[in-house]
Amino acid sequence: MGKKQARRETIGFLGRLRRDMRGNTLAFMAALLIPLVALSGSAVDVARLYAVKTRLQQACDAGVLAGRKTMSDAGDLDTSDTGAAQSFFKNNFQNGWFKTNSVSFTPTKTSENQVSGTATATVPMAIMGMFGMAARTISVTCEARYDVADADIVFVLDTTGSMACLTSDSISTCDSYAINNVHQDANGYYTTEKANSRIAGLRSAVSGFYTTLTSQADPTTHFRFGFVPYSATVNVGHLLPNSYLATTWNYQSRWHQAGAADSVSTSTGSATSMTQAACDALAVNPVGYDATDTKVVKTPSYNNATGKCTVTMTTYHMTFRYGQALNVDVSAYTQFQAVDNPAQPNGPKSTWLGCVEERNPGGAVVANPSASNPPPDLDVDTVPSGATSQWGPLWPEIEYWRSSSGTEDSAAVRTPLTRSGGETAGSYHEVPCPKQAQRLATMSASDITDYLSASNGFRPYGVTYHDYGMTWGTRLLSPNGIFKNDTAAWSGHNPPNRYIVFLTDGAMQTDVLAYTSHGMEQFDKRAAGNTPANLTTNHNNRFTTACTIAKNHNITIFVIAYAQTMTTELQNCASPGQAYYASNTAALNTAFSAIAKQVAMLRISK
Repeated sequence: MGKKQARRETIGFLGRLRRDMRGNTLAFMAALLIPLVALSGSAVDVARLYAVKTRLQQACDAGVLAGRKTMSDAGDLDTSDTGAAQSFFKNNFQNGWFKTNSVSFTPTKTSENQVSGTATATVPMAIMGMFGMAARTISVTCEARYDVADADIVFVLDTTGSMACLTSDSISTCDSYAINNVHQDANGYYTTEKANSRIAGLRSAVSGFYTTLTSQADPTTHFRFGFVPYSATVNVGHLLPNSYLATTWNYQSRWHQAGAADSVSTSTGSATSMTQAACDALAVNPVGYDATDTKVVKTPSYNNATGKCTVTMTTYHMTFRYGQALNVDVSAYTQFQAVDNPAQPNGPKSTWLGCVEERNPGGAVVANPSASNPPPDLDVDTVPSGATSQWGPLWPEIEYWRSSSGTEDSAAVRTPLTRSGGETAGSYHEVPCPKQAQRLATMSASDITDYLSASNGFRPYGVTYHDYGMTWGTRLLSPNGIFKNDTAAWSGHNPPNRYIVFLTDGAMQTDVLAYTSHGMEQFDKRAAGNTPANLTTNHNNRFTTACTIAKNHNITIFVIAYAQTMTTELQNCASPGQAYYASNTAALNTAFSAIAKQVAMLRISK
């Protein structure tokens, strides 16, 4: 073979080899293997870093939450608190997880008395370490605000006469019992309770509520309790500064007619065989009138010849006019002093029990009041600054029923607002004054038991005006109103949650003849105007408005209809899902327990 031929064959082989691609894949794969390993390794290590950071963040959050939870309200983060924080951190992130090392967690107190923390961990590179990449240090920060669900709770409780009955009593049976079992003592009127009465079940259920609430809640939770017993009035006089009370007030009453002749009647009697001295001793000429505004003068006349003594008895009755007494001075009465009653100038003194008439008594009737612009009697925030925004004292002894609905009369039928037990419904007019309301305060179980005891005045009597109870319950809770200082947040805590627990055993029950926080409707016409038939409807409208006002103040309303009917107004008053019907005491305890568990729930935010 010549040299030229050999050269041609060599060139042909190289050309074929250059054109043949069949062996190149292996070469390419060998060349790309290193960058492919680096790329996949970086993905693996990045995923590991992300997983470590996520878990480290969770552990950091758990640690600072534990530290804040155990930290005292004074804001001292001591060794016990940091120990709890470290323990929770380690339970959530173990040293060596994903081959981490140099794991650390440091909790510290913030300027706002909360807990922050920094957690770090060193993560070696699983794949990229082969390419010389150093281990990476992951660092996260965390902060916990531990806000226990502090709560202000006001119990608005129906203490009307029907609460003296059994849960099994019908409405008619209960009404008859409540009317015919009324008594009076120094603290006012009350209906005698039956054994195992509704109000006895209420006392037990509220005590159970307290036990459930305090046992379910976090130990650092704060609770304040308030009470508004209500019927046709509320007793809040002791709660109000004197500047919030009027110095003069108008009453449906009576007054002595100065200069008018008293009514006079005479009669005579005689006796024989008397001496002159014995006859003369029968003379009576009192200086003033007695407690019934009566004066009896006895004038004896003696006949010496016959020994006969004749006594002429002249009876004088003070003359009164009956109507609206204007601008009666109540400045001493509202100081809880015993004062003269101008309607009974010769009778016993009067001392205020503390029930009030609502403010702005001369205002126009508002049949459908607005929650956004309520009239003064539904306004829960405005601080009194004048006569139309002050409250007046309920003064039963000065109020008189009269025989006509005119502005003034002197007819024979004139009845003071007093009564005794055993009378029929048509022969008296309600004069209720429930137990004094309780402002928000920390209370023990025994404090609550004492407050609800019959011996301390928590007793049933009167008719049912839901709007008074709801309005005053909101007044006690409002963070913007006259008792706003009572609702302040505890140090280091957010503002408390606010709740009204509203319990009643019946629908709205009004009476134009009852003396209520709107006066005596038959004559004062403050709620129904000239249409007495609208009285219940108007008060239901006011109740609905009062419920809306409470909700607008971020108050959660729990409503319990006890023994009788859950009305539409009660159902709508409750916050969503918070209306309960309890047909008996066992169901009442269940309802209170369920409510207590809701209130006791903790709220933790980060």
